[in-house]
Amino acid sequence: MRSITPILFSFVAAVGNALFAAAQKKATLIANPFMMVVASAIVCVLLATLTIPLFGKASCESLFGRDSIWVLAGGAGLYLTYLGFNLLYTRCGASFYVIYAVLSIVTTALVVGGLFFKESLNGYHWAAILTALITVVLFTLGQNSIK
Repeated sequence: MRSITPILFSFVAAVGNALFAAAQKKATLIANPFMMVVASAIVCVLLATLTIPLFGKASCESLFGRDSIWVLAGGAGLYLTYLGFNLLYTRCGASFYVIYAVLSIVTTALVVGGLFFKESLNGYHWAAILTALITVVLFTLGQNSIK
């Protein structure tokens, strides 16, 4: 069960990302991309607020105290994610998610996990990162051959 848990959690995130990608691509009536970002963020906040009781007692003490810098960093990260997804999906297409996914592997697993939090990376992890980078090269070559 230990190895299936991260796969299940990742699947939930992947389904959410697929829904978000489809919404970004299909919401063509919105002239200003920030309107889509704001509207979808409001829905996200509402759903997250409804979910709070499922995860235990809600305490805001540390949010506005010692963790406030992380709240700001998280908010900035969500903004950049929303902005990047909107621009990627509306101007390039959902298939370009491959590039985002690989850059996420590098920035999150390697920089945040490995360098910042000192999480251990073994040979399999490094091989996964390398093959992910190869994926970007192959995807780019494939895009260039279409033109």
